Amino acid sequence: MILVVVGPTGVGKTKLSVELAKKWNAEIINADSMQVYKDLNIGTAKIKPEEMENIPHHLFDIKEVTEMYTIYDYQKDCRKTIEEISHRGKNVILVGGSGLYIKAALYDYQFQKEQTNFTYDELTNEEIKKKIEEHTICNIHVNNRKRLIRMLNKIENQTWNSEKRNTISVYDFITIGLSTSREQLYNQINRRVDQMIQDGLIDEVSQLYNKKIRSKAILNGIGYKEFYDYFDKKISLEEAISRVKKNSRRYAKRQYTFFNHQMHVNWFETNYKDFSQTIQEVWEFIKQKN
Repeated sequence: MILVVVGPTGVGKTKLSVELAKKWNAEIINADSMQVYKDLNIGTAKIKPEEMENIPHHLFDIKEVTEMYTIYDYQKDCRKTIEEISHRGKNVILVGGSGLYIKAALYDYQFQKEQTNFTYDELTNEEIKKKIEEHTICNIHVNNRKRLIRMLNKIENQTWNSEKRNTISVYDFITIGLSTSREQLYNQINRRVDQMIQDGLIDEVSQLYNKKIRSKAILNGIGYKEFYDYFDKKISLEEAISRVKKNSRRYAKRQYTFFNHQMHVNWFETNYKDFSQTIQEVWEFIKQKN
């Protein structure tokens, strides 16, 4: 049986997963779409080596930030890792907030291979974007023709989020979710962003910016795209920090919505004053289910 730990950003998933791994003879697999990338550490709240407490962690830092990494790639890598851990006689804990990654790994999602790319020479950028928006929200700037073409190719080749959704699970698993009140969560997110700034987030982003890296992971990643706008002199530093907090809060809200509607989650309230109580409560539940 696989244990899945989910929830919005800032509720304690990382700490809970490590403590459960120690109790349950388990290894941990990352299910955060940003934490697969190297050099994105502070802004993704990636677990530090000393926090791992000698528990093996997998699918962290496996890709350069300039590389493309899809849900399909994650499905293959995660399932391979699950099998390897199981063959060692260990249990598996999947932890993260990227709902589609988790569902693709655990359910019978089937992906198609990309087909021939079209250049769409006959279409203007505006026309390409309009075609994309017939299928999904498009946040790509109208002047970024290369990205617009790539997105439309994925859609028309039926490879953009091209999973054939299936409710049949591939593994036996239990999903644990951590939650808290909206006020508490938003305060926690704001404090965590402030701590990230103190820990050197701006320097982390600056190093990527100075290397002229403008990959999808950077330009879409909360905690990175906002500071790129600051370095581009589009907004002030104060505005960049404010946007990180606002976008993080919005993302947390979307995470709640996804997990509540897309998965059966056993929710537990995070006790910020005494997190050991949360750990014990979850552990007692798992023992009853196992």
